[in-house]
Amino acid sequence: MLTEKQIQRYADVLIWGLESARAGKIKKGDVILIRYDLPAVKLVEALYAKLLEMGVHPLQRLLQTPAMETYFYTLSNNRQLTFIPPGEEELYHHLNGSIAVLGPSSLTHLSRVEPSKIAKPAKARKFLRDILDRREDEGDFSWTLGMYPTEELAAHAGISGEEYARQIIRACFLNRKDPIGQWREIYKKAQSLKNWLNRMSVDKFHVESANIDLIVTPGEKRRWIGLSGHNMPSFELFTSPDWRGTHGVYYADLPSYRSGNYVQGIRVEFKNGKVVSAKAEEGEGFLNKQLAMDNGANKIGEFSLTDRTFSKIDRFMANTLFDENFGGRYGNSHIALGASFSDAYSGKPSDLTKGLKEDLGFNDSALHWDIVNTEKKRVTAHLQSGQKKVIYENGRFAY
Repeated sequence: MLTEKQIQRYADVLIWGLESARAGKIKKGDVILIRYDLPAVKLVEALYAKLLEMGVHPLQRLLQTPAMETYFYTLSNNRQLTFIPPGEEELYHHLNGSIAVLGPSSLTHLSRVEPSKIAKPAKARKFLRDILDRREDEGDFSWTLGMYPTEELAAHAGISGEEYARQIIRACFLNRKDPIGQWREIYKKAQSLKNWLNRMSVDKFHVESANIDLIVTPGEKRRWIGLSGHNMPSFELFTSPDWRGTHGVYYADLPSYRSGNYVQGIRVEFKNGKVVSAKAEEGEGFLNKQLAMDNGANKIGEFSLTDRTFSKIDRFMANTLFDENFGGRYGNSHIALGASFSDAYSGKPSDLTKGLKEDLGFNDSALHWDIVNTEKKRVTAHLQSGQKKVIYENGRFAY
């Protein structure tokens, strides 16, 4: 679906993302892990060669095939579900980078697996993610994520494989002679927007659309982040709010595929920061089991806005990487149920201890589920001065 030239450009874009996301510099001798689905192997081969030329140590790890993943969740006992291979923790303590290249050949193979079984490995492996979070805060680690087009993704998005590939090509600027130059230009524009947002002293944000009436409280010591190199493509600007100040109703009009389950029309109501009601037009049982995964799963971890002038993505893509960056007519806003991002802390991220996270209302969970709304909307900042300022309307930042 991608030409050899486009594959080489995509590999360059992913490496640029990895480098841009790193607080420090990628150095010769660094250890970079590539995790990938089998259909994406051509892109991974290009990445592998480029990383070797950089003088780093690329490690490759093939993700489970749909059959393997089905066997794992249906045949494993509790000890097998929570097993951590010898050397895994040591590897995570030494990783300097991670590139995930997803190209699924199935989206629904886990639809009949009990969600609680899917949650167990995620909770058991959370300490490994915490290791990488700490290394990232210290400038020793970065990560990025890309998507390779497959017929399975296209089928679930309701478009042809060729159109699906075109969406990726346009979104990542693979049709340009200098895609990195294009990314740098977007990066510069986003930095101006983040500076503008971070100069405001905001008490709360009010999000309004046809089906949303939500109050989000940024909290103390917060900053807007985004377009950092994490996820390619990525056009969103976001923060991790104080979960305790979330009130009202949020609605996701884009469907979501998660752990083999299709969920459509999510409607969640928050009171005192917690989800008190969760409905879905389809997949409601799965939704509620995800929200019961742990103590943080029913709280907000992220609040995000995407400017439609940045993103070329204009249709449902059956994958969160693209759907959370939807541009279209009105851009998008999304929230994440579950884990927050420590780099939304306005101080030195490495100073953000577990206790300080709790004090500031940063949410902690094994879940991080982005749910997306593409309706026409207005976001109003209620400033600490008592003034109100519309910061986002009709799919654009009011900058």
